[in-house]
Amino acid sequence: MKLWSDSWASGEPIPPRHAAGRPDGAGRAAFGENLNPHLAWSDLPAGTRSMVLICHDFDAPVSAGRVNREGVELPVDEDRADFFHWVLVDLPPQPMVIAEGEYSRAFVAGGKPGPAAPGGARHGRNDYTRWFAGDAAMAGDYFGYDGPFPPWNDALVHHYVFTLYAVSLPRLPLQGVFDGPDVRRALAGHVLAEATHSGTYTLNRRLLVPHDA
Repeated sequence: MKLWSDSWASGEPIPPRHAAGRPDGAGRAAFGENLNPHLAWSDLPAGTRSMVLICHDFDAPVSAGRVNREGVELPVDEDRADFFHWVLVDLPPQPMVIAEGEYSRAFVAGGKPGPAAPGGARHGRNDYTRWFAGDAAMAGDYFGYDGPFPPWNDALVHHYVFTLYAVSLPRLPLQGVFDGPDVRRALAGHVLAEATHSGTYTLNRRLLVPHDA
């Protein structure tokens, strides 16, 4: 099975237009264009009855206590955990293309209002839902794609992985609202094949290369 993107080469830095956060020129960050990347796949294995797409950052700090604080840099050995940026299930079992910007073209405070998904697929919530849960101005259910916005004071360049799963079920056994961990549990024992496409991103001015800014 093959998964690829025309938006950037796998393993390379993610262009800022695909991020929820962009450098603001003052060493901090502002909301960005937040365009979902182009993605395409082919060569599905026999027996595939649906597809699942997950994007996660495995470098997200566990604690928010020192995130984006002046005069502090989060160390590389800070405790880290998964942060889900896109959860999309029940995609049709066929080669597909998702166009750049097709499902996200801005970062919406409170989350996008139930974005449509291709071919009867379902979008789950991403982890901005819990990140902004205590913020009256930003709280809400964040469905669909919302891209990278790592802490601007993080010494670690974050890694983002898009994983495509070929699934032996026509529909995952998930009811109502679901998120990344729910999907991973539902996938157990039903994955026929998987493929990945990855990228890196940072908002730390000390780590930025010229074309990132």
